[in-house]
Amino acid sequence: MGHGVRKLVDEGLGVDNLQEYKGFYNLARDRLLAKAEIAAERFKETKTFEFPTWQYGEPIGTLLKLEVEDCPRFGDIAWVEMDSARTAFLSVDMQVDFCGRHGYVDAMGYDLSLTASALMPVRNCLEAIRGTDIKVIHTREGHEPDLSDAPFNKVLRSKIIGNGVGIGEIPEGGLGRLLVRGQKNWDIHPDVYPVEGEYILDKAGKGAFGSSNLHMYLKNLSITHIILAGVTTDVCVHTIMREANDYGYWCMLLKDCTGATDRGNYEAAIKSIKMEGGVFGNVSDSKKFIDAVNRQLR
Repeated sequence: MGHGVRKLVDEGLGVDNLQEYKGFYNLARDRLLAKAEIAAERFKETKTFEFPTWQYGEPIGTLLKLEVEDCPRFGDIAWVEMDSARTAFLSVDMQVDFCGRHGYVDAMGYDLSLTASALMPVRNCLEAIRGTDIKVIHTREGHEPDLSDAPFNKVLRSKIIGNGVGIGEIPEGGLGRLLVRGQKNWDIHPDVYPVEGEYILDKAGKGAFGSSNLHMYLKNLSITHIILAGVTTDVCVHTIMREANDYGYWCMLLKDCTGATDRGNYEAAIKSIKMEGGVFGNVSDSKKFIDAVNRQLR
């Protein structure tokens, strides 16, 4: 029994009222299933997840069609259609701490090239979409100077893997306190730094829906589709993608615009997105995305 039906029963409403409510409940369900059936039949013909105007209304920008890989099955190719004015390019945690020298990842002893590899592809995408109606949102992970929003176990683990230097401390030759807001190493890498008109959101956790105003920004900007980039693939990027998917956003990850501290984790994170026909969204790359932008928005 659904929550709404239980509420009616708890309030002691009559059977007639309950049956009337269930009629609305069934109508909404049947409508959704009917729309899904129509869209599924269309997908068989077009191999495209068409922009659902029945749900969002007519496009307010330009319909942008992006090729995605291994969808609905590995080896297949499909397309996702999105309204440019309702699309956000989300650059996740492209901070010096994660992809620059003397930052957090560098201090932890990981191969910095694995995360820094995302810098140029992300920069290329930003240059392509600046001047269009696609919204750009940057996130930064970090904590208050007094670490009041940093869980003890997170700080502890960082200190152990960092050989005694963790979150809130300055490593040898460091630029500032690791993952602390306001520090030079905490800020976004100069190669992909935001420009005027782009949004910057600070978050304390791996995800962003529970530890920042990201969901409010997306709703207020009327966003329906999200292009994901950033670091690290298997941690912050994947967490945000899963959160966004649960809220009904259409998510596309650009695989060369992201990186992880371990190649195996990166590959597993990419593959897991593609399971079940796109359990968390879809995967594409910067070339396909930039080509689509240049061809359809310029």
